[in-house]
Amino acid sequence: MATQVLGNRLKVARAERELSQEQLAGLVGVTRQTISAVETGLYCPSALLAFLLANQLEKRVDELFFLKGETP
Repeated sequence: MATQVLGNRLKVARAERELSQEQLAGLVGVTRQTISAVETGLYCPSALLAFLLANQLEKRVDELFFLKGETP
């Protein structure tokens, strides 16, 4: 079975809207560190957070997040 990893385009989408990590964090109710961790792949956001981020960045969830597969 392949290992699935959640990839994201959050940093690019945030830059397109000219938002800092701090600003985006404030809009969705998390810390700047959480946004950083999501962007770097250290933290997998909940479905709720993924939808909040997509809403604030005016993107669909599947435009921000995608599965990266690794075959063993």
